[in-house]
This record gives sequence, structure tokens and C-alpha cells, in this order.
Amino acid sequence: MTEKQAIRTDQAPKPAHAFPQGIRKGPIVQVSGQGPVDPESGEYLYQGDIKAQTRRVLENLTAIVTAGGAGFDDIVMLRVYVTDRAHFAGLNEAYAEFVEKHTTTGVPYPSRTTVVCDLPRPEMLVEIDAMAVVD
Repeated sequence: MTEKQAIRTDQAPKPAHAFPQGIRKGPIVQVSGQGPVDPESGEYLYQGDIKAQTRRVLENLTAIVTAGGAGFDDIVMLRVYVTDRAHFAGLNEAYAEFVEKHTTTGVPYPSRTTVVCDLPRPEMLVEIDAMAVVD
């Protein structure tokens, strides 16, 4: 049986609680939910700017996927949590730009689920987690 391995990188924020940035078990890389946090300072960035927050979150997530031995093209699922339906258009715009830029093998892009909900911190407009499968 393959052991679970915690993923750790300085290129993404340190976890705030008792969970790792991500886990790898065999070919599966699961990234914990990421917020719009600067990896160096630990500060929440771009308050009120859904596009900038979405880009920062996806950058953090990609750094963890990479540290787990995968790449953006290996992501099969992204789960997006957003605080307000009014942010949907801006989120989708920033998301589409990022995914198109970082998908090097062409479509299909990762599957996606989007949930409108409250998030743990008032500064957070968006949080995203991911699952990747490494060949």
C-alpha cells in the first residue's frame, strides 16, 4: 500500500490549521483549499478584488500541485468556493485566463464545481481546492 505524503512548499502559504498544503498518495495529489494569501508575508491580498484574488489563489494552488510532483495539466478537478453570486463574472474571467495560460496540452480543462457560500475569513472572496492525477 502506498503511504500518504504531506506536500510542503514555500511557494504557497503555510496552512493556518492542522492540515497540510496538500497530500500525495500514489498518483493522486489533493490540494487543500487555498485563499488569496501571500506566501511570504501570510497576508490576505486584494481585498474586494475577485479577479486578483482568483489569480492569487490559482497561483498558490499551482505551486502546491507542482511541489507534489504534478503539473497544472494533471489537475482533473477544481472546486471553487465564492462568497457572492455577484462575483461570478469576474471570477470566471480570471479563472478562464489562468486556465488557458497554464494548460499546455489543450482542452479538456479540469472539471469544476462552484459553490456560493461563506468562507472562514471576511477578506476571502474565493477559495479553491484541487485534485491532480499523475501518470
